[in-house]
Order: sequence, then C-alpha cells, then structure tokens
Amino acid sequence: MQTSPYKQRGLTFITLALLLGLIAFFTMLVLKIGPIYFNHSKVVNALDAVENTTDIASKSRAEIMSSLMKRFDMNYVEYVTPEDIHIQAQPGYVKVDIDYERVEPMVGNLSVLVEFHEGFESGGK
Repeated sequence: MQTSPYKQRGLTFITLALLLGLIAFFTMLVLKIGPIYFNHSKVVNALDAVENTTDIASKSRAEIMSSLMKRFDMNYVEYVTPEDIHIQAQPGYVKVDIDYERVEPMVGNLSVLVEFHEGFESGGK
C-alpha cells in the first residue's frame, strides 16, 4: 500500500518527545551555566578596575589583595576565594592571576565543570 507523501505530515509522538527533551536539556544547561559566566564578568571587571588603578605597580601584595576583595564584596562575586588569587609584587612590577573553577551539578551524577583563568601584569620586570 503506497501513500502519497503529501498526506504524511507532522511529527510522531516519539520524535516530538525527543525534540522537547533536547530543548529542555539545552534550556537547563543555559540556566545553570549563565549565572556562572555572569559572575565571571564581574571578576573580570574588578580585575580591570584594579589594573587601571594609578600606581598599581608600586602597591604591596596586601594592598592589591585588599582592593580586589573589596571589589568582589561590593559586586557580590561568588566562587573566588583568596586562595585562587596569586599575586607577585616587586618594586615597580606586579602580576595578578586568578584561577578558579566551578562545578555545577546538572542531573543526578552529571555535572558541568567551568574553569577560568584571568590576570594582568603591570610595570617592568
């Protein structure tokens, strides 16, 4: 029995269920990962503000750390701890690196790992 291709329209129930499941998965992924990247943009903004501070190369490690932590508190930055911030400060030179990661659980034992590496150098070595 042959049927005309013009009469075969629409999705089967299984195809529709798979399509909706795929859309739901990617929506959940965006909703879980979106806030992590929004938080990272606040980290980058705080790092840029510290980098553009006048005479940053002449400041001590404690002053730079204090400035960064104040900016993180002011902007409600999460996930970054003082252990994630590495500062090398010498007279006339400073290097700041922030390396942190975030593991976001998705469903059951499925998780997403997001790693971030940011930093800057100022002054001459």
